[in-house]
Amino acid sequence: MTKPVVLVTGACGFLGRYISSFVARRGWPAYGIDVPPGDNTGQLAGYSQMFLPAPELANLLEEIKPTVCIHCAGRASVPESLTDPVPDYEAGPTVTFHLLDCLRRTAPRCRTVFLSSAAVYGDPVVLPVDEDQPPMPISPYGFHKWQCELLCKEFTQVYGLAVGIVRVFSAYGEGLRRQVVWDICQKLLTTKELRLQGTGTETRDFIHALDVARAVVQIATEAPLRGEVYNLATGRETSVRALADLVAASLGVEIRAKFDGVVPPGNPLRWHADIHRLQGLNFYPEVPLEQGIDQYALWCRAETTF
Repeated sequence: MTKPVVLVTGACGFLGRYISSFVARRGWPAYGIDVPPGDNTGQLAGYSQMFLPAPELANLLEEIKPTVCIHCAGRASVPESLTDPVPDYEAGPTVTFHLLDCLRRTAPRCRTVFLSSAAVYGDPVVLPVDEDQPPMPISPYGFHKWQCELLCKEFTQVYGLAVGIVRVFSAYGEGLRRQVVWDICQKLLTTKELRLQGTGTETRDFIHALDVARAVVQIATEAPLRGEVYNLATGRETSVRALADLVAASLGVEIRAKFDGVVPPGNPLRWHADIHRLQGLNFYPEVPLEQGIDQYALWCRAETTF
């Protein structure tokens, strides 16, 4: 069997690194695109420093002839999308259209997976939320991800590209230096109290980046890719208060979180994914939250300057 030739956009980002590493460990040729110089991309068969959209993308596609494309590029901050939506839009729908159009013209048989977000659901009406619930985003970030999904469906239905969409819920893992798990770890390690936004009853469905990488590759190689959507999560709902207690236990500190009662704009109250569609591809998460938090807390302690 011929090994897939994989192109990863956003290869230097948090999930892009995990996916690139997973592909490389399987012995598949993996090529990356991103804006940074790519100092930590030695595992890749090739890396191109490129600010998309870029005219040189078509030349790269013609040169490497990818059979799989994992589209991870884009911004990943709800608060930044609220205060400055233009860069979020340009890095989302604009780049996604350019990429899909280049694939249409130069690599029409390439199988593509787009990394969307649970942010397209906003505050789901019914939990656990399945892929058939209509999108109701509550942030520019969520709206822009939804627009990217529509572009994926457009290029699938009109041009026949093989494209699948994964709505990633709350991904975490070593290397992530933002969002709630990092925030909790940093505060527990550097202060004597833990003050957080919200009420503590807000919930998320956390999934380790190693499982994200496994799932994305499985979808890229085994799913129909006819514009369908897959929830990428564990199917386990965890409150922020319970997460804070779990992180504190992993770090060996006895500090309980205090909450300000203010839910930031754009933040959903509860997330809990239905993952039956992903299980239909015989995918099941392997990293339990407790194990993943233990590993993350250990890494975070080593990364923290006291």
